[in-house]
Amino acid sequence: MADWAPIAKEYDPLKAGSIDGTDEEPHDRAIWRAMLARYVPNKGVTGDPHLTLFVARLNLQTTEEKLKEVFSRYGDIRKIRLVRDLVTGFSKGYAFIEYKEERALLKAHRDANRLVIDQHEIFVDFELERTLKGWIPRRLGGGFGGKKESGQLRFGGRDRPFRKPINLPNMKNDFYGEGSSEKRNWSREGMRDWRTRDRDHERSRDKRWPERERSWAWGDSERERDSKEERSRGRERKDRDR
Repeated sequence: MADWAPIAKEYDPLKAGSIDGTDEEPHDRAIWRAMLARYVPNKGVTGDPHLTLFVARLNLQTTEEKLKEVFSRYGDIRKIRLVRDLVTGFSKGYAFIEYKEERALLKAHRDANRLVIDQHEIFVDFELERTLKGWIPRRLGGGFGGKKESGQLRFGGRDRPFRKPINLPNMKNDFYGEGSSEKRNWSREGMRDWRTRDRDHERSRDKRWPERERSWAWGDSERERDSKEERSRGRERKDRDR
């Protein structure tokens, strides 16, 4: 609990797949893929990663000019890189914006998140690929995003931080008989008392069963004798009437 933080300081695919960062086993295949991945950041990317913002959930029609118009209000921009498909050239819906000063970066990080651009609410965070140790991108099962529909939610980022783990009370130990020795002895004695009562009850029930069977058998014989006598009386009445 002392090391717990809502935002991950180091990327761990297993913890990122846990709502509070305490899972010990992966719950989907993508986490397995991320744990086995050996990702190396793209060396072709230039610029200062500590002055770069990651902007996602963009409208596919949003251009570099539009991004420059919006984000230049927070400070001087050095470079904008809108990620596009290599084949079609269409936008993939996310971009990287490098500022000249840290002050502009922090201001944009604080104010531009959830800003609406071209009818889309955008998401803004620091670049993590080159700054967060152990980073695994979404395409390899990592990241901090995901949708409920896909069943691959990731936690520990700005958009979906870790939830604080729940501390169970100390009484849990006593409940399971893990408290003081006196309580353990009391629980064992109580258990023995219940077991002896159950055994006595079983024995008395076994003794009662033969008596019930005899009573049922006796009752059946009595009913048969009564029915025979009733039939014989009925024949005598018919004879007298004749």
